[in-house]
Amino acid sequence: MVQTLRADESNNQILKNVFFLAMPAVIENFFQTILGFVDTLFVSKLGLIEVSAVGITNAILAVYFAVFMSIGVAANVLIAKFQGAGNKEKAKDIAQQSIILAIILGMLFGLISFILTEPLLRLMGVENSVLKPATIYFQIVATPSIFISLMFVMGSILRGNGDTKTPMKISIYINLIHIFLDYVFIFGFFFIPALGLEGAAYATVIARILGVIGLSFYLLKYNTIAANPLNWNINKQIQLNLITLGAPAAGERLVMRIGQVLYFGMIVALGTNTFAAHQIAGNIEVFSYMIGYGFATAATTLVSQRLGAGDVHGAKRYANISILSGAVFMTIFGISLFILGEWAAHFFTDDIKVVQQIKLALQIDAFIQPILAVVLILTGVYQAAENTKFPMYSTAIGIWIIRTAGVYLLGLHLGLGIAGVWIAIGLDNIFRAIWLGINYQNGSWLKHKKINESSKGIKSS
Repeated sequence: MVQTLRADESNNQILKNVFFLAMPAVIENFFQTILGFVDTLFVSKLGLIEVSAVGITNAILAVYFAVFMSIGVAANVLIAKFQGAGNKEKAKDIAQQSIILAIILGMLFGLISFILTEPLLRLMGVENSVLKPATIYFQIVATPSIFISLMFVMGSILRGNGDTKTPMKISIYINLIHIFLDYVFIFGFFFIPALGLEGAAYATVIARILGVIGLSFYLLKYNTIAANPLNWNINKQIQLNLITLGAPAAGERLVMRIGQVLYFGMIVALGTNTFAAHQIAGNIEVFSYMIGYGFATAATTLVSQRLGAGDVHGAKRYANISILSGAVFMTIFGISLFILGEWAAHFFTDDIKVVQQIKLALQIDAFIQPILAVVLILTGVYQAAENTKFPMYSTAIGIWIIRTAGVYLLGLHLGLGIAGVWIAIGLDNIFRAIWLGINYQNGSWLKHKKINESSKGIKSS
């Protein structure tokens, strides 16, 4: 399952290794995105109240996801590092400890969800008409948060071991099952009654349970974890390492969410049509993130393995080729956005004014795509070096200051509307690409690890 990486690899071999890990991750992200569209489509047939209930629940779960994903990032990086160093037993220890942490956090968030459902929903400003259905939906999908946390972490363990195909296959299977169960439970089928919104919730939970079962099977099959969890003991030092490494990664995602709240209100002030156009353009653009995150996943794993082997030069070669490959693919996607933006907009609305705004937003975004690739993949490279603070700082400054101020100045003050909004988004990404790029070029991405090219291992500072 773990790829054997050599110090004397050709650029073609490196490119092959990058694609070997990146493509399954891209496909996995694609199916998850498609599921989101189909899920929303089914629920929309029930009514706007139900759509709002799901939307508010997902907004809260986004915070949960940030925490669970951060543990996954930490597990991926540390496992890949020790695999690169040839220490398979240590990699297995990391895997087991990350599962223990996922179980603890999953149970904690599940308990919070069950006890504090109504306060959490009211905190989100839920309307009274939406409160009851949202409460039912939230409790069903969020109480068993342990399955969400385990899916994130188990998938990351496999990726850290150089296997992105298995998480991809599991994701495809459970997403197809999810879509089928969604239809059956929401609308009813033969002897199964129509459960409406509750049916959508049950379909989600069942799919996650099946995902955990599938991932567990492969973890045991590949001897990635010990077969008997009763023999596992909590290792406080490894738990601390996972939390220390994962916390800034979670912080970066939370910073992004908070930043969105800051500037979304300004976009709303531009008018309902403009806000709708912005949301639709974002839904179309999200497909580009599948590409960026796929190559970022490959970069994190492969760079971690090279650093684990003490090969900084090889790590940089993998990072450079990952960035270049991702930028090329996202540039091609950007060209598609520029040419086909108006055509894609018609799938969402027939309002000509809104369509024209979507087209304008996507044409501006087309030029941002290669820059966004650099940001996403460099973030993965920094994470591979266990330097998760730099990306968090750059996101905080980019989102809270540059993007928010840009939306106000360009969108509202100068009256550029949606064009101003997407130019501001571009300026934010340009800033982060430059920030991360400069520190990558001068070696600051490694400064917390005290690594130099003559070292034979990695010494913790």
